[in-house]
Amino acid sequence: MERVTSAAVPQPRAESRRTKAPAGRRSLAAALLLGALGAAVALLASRQTWAEGDAATAGGALHQVAKGSDVTGVPAALAIVGLAALVAVFAVRRTGRVLVSALLALSGAGTIAAALLGAQDSAALDEKAATASGQAGAAIDAVRFTPWPFVAAAGGLLLLLAGVLALRFGGSWPAMSGKYERGTGHGKPSRTDPDRPEDLWKALDRGEDPTN
Repeated sequence: MERVTSAAVPQPRAESRRTKAPAGRRSLAAALLLGALGAAVALLASRQTWAEGDAATAGGALHQVAKGSDVTGVPAALAIVGLAALVAVFAVRRTGRVLVSALLALSGAGTIAAALLGAQDSAALDEKAATASGQAGAAIDAVRFTPWPFVAAAGGLLLLLAGVLALRFGGSWPAMSGKYERGTGHGKPSRTDPDRPEDLWKALDRGEDPTN
């Protein structure tokens, strides 16, 4: 009668880990790419011209230009917040990671809303015309809006997607190295078993010498 060894017994838990690992790496790479690209796009779009037109003055038509930062500073500010949240995702765990991921998603949603609200806003252009002409009631004629607000909204969408990925898959992502953390409550490194390769790798990751 043949002996049944432990190697012949299926290991569903190990199989589950191997299945989840590639999905976790893919989602991590996608979130990093989407978050970084989204923040860069939103910041770039905020520096571009969102509206322009000519103000009628005594000296003739005065051309005025309003950049995204003149219309609203919200997209640029939220892009920076989203980028910071993307980095912070790897510094926290469990509930903290969920909260930071939610902040990342909300930053994207807020960027979208602010950019779309500013897409047809000519208040900043009128204010510039009044300042340049010295006439409080000066207004811009034939205002021309550019597509840049929608580009900023697209950047916000990428941030939002990064936040959704972090909320969905963030639990399986690695955290920052704990090599400076203590392994026990007595201030001593955790014990390393030299016969277990995984313990050796963990000791090296903590900055310890596993041969001691």
